[in-house]
Amino acid sequence: MKTLIAVILLSSSIAQAAITKELSFRRDRDYAGVLASLKLIADTYPQKAKGFVLGESDSGEKIVGLQIGSGPVRNLVVATHHGNEYGSTEVALGFAHALAQNPIANQTVFVIPVLNISGYNKRNRNEVSSKRRASFDPNRNYPSPCGTEGPFTLKSTTALAKFVAENNIVASATLHTYFPAVVYPWGLPTKDLATGYESIFKGLVAEATRESHYKTGNTSQVIYPAAGTFEDYAFEKHGIWSLLFELGVTHNPSDAQIKEMVRVNIPGLRRMLESAPTERATTHAFTGKCDFAMKMLDRHDE
Repeated sequence: MKTLIAVILLSSSIAQAAITKELSFRRDRDYAGVLASLKLIADTYPQKAKGFVLGESDSGEKIVGLQIGSGPVRNLVVATHHGNEYGSTEVALGFAHALAQNPIANQTVFVIPVLNISGYNKRNRNEVSSKRRASFDPNRNYPSPCGTEGPFTLKSTTALAKFVAENNIVASATLHTYFPAVVYPWGLPTKDLATGYESIFKGLVAEATRESHYKTGNTSQVIYPAAGTFEDYAFEKHGIWSLLFELGVTHNPSDAQIKEMVRVNIPGLRRMLESAPTERATTHAFTGKCDFAMKMLDRHDE
């Protein structure tokens, strides 16, 4: 029996060494490397994590994520709407690994490290629509009461919208770089920023930033207003408790900076999901007035 236990412990140690080496956070990973990391996590924790396909991208590649845990409440973490924000991919992979080791009780969490595959491989912000043969900003590609640069001209954003509807996603975190902040709706070009749920959102961002000490608040005020973003769409359309994580201080983090981004955000992401409501908001329509002059403030660099 002691020999069997020793063999099991040794096997576990070898597996952990392999996964730690593969998930050493770095800036030069491509999408094939992301897929290899996801497979390794799923293979190492087969009873806790399994792969799923969100859909096919305009580049013809499968958008792959991990489903972690098996609880009734379904939540989402999605990174790399913008292909040049590779730091967000590494944080998503780190979070997926941490969560697979210790899933959140009563939750199923879907983690998608790369939404914009072609942009990620080329380190380009935008994604090219195969149908339109034009480049679009994925995080301006959703329907919005104050306008959009889409909607849904990309297969990736279309697939994500379908996924959150069909899977009854309750809370979501989207990961970006490069402004250190965790923010909540509204991010619309409007002066009418109240959602009626400020106390809940403020509690969530406080939980998310204990280690990072990032700025918190309303997206439009802390960063700048933008129309057609996933965060506003998810809340306005479905009442999803959606937060935007802007990670680090650069779109080009070094390996050391990436490691620090992972360190300070993994516990915050977990606490945010643990403390989020277990049901969607019941009243979530935007009832304010759009200020279309404010759309000029969208710098398209977050």
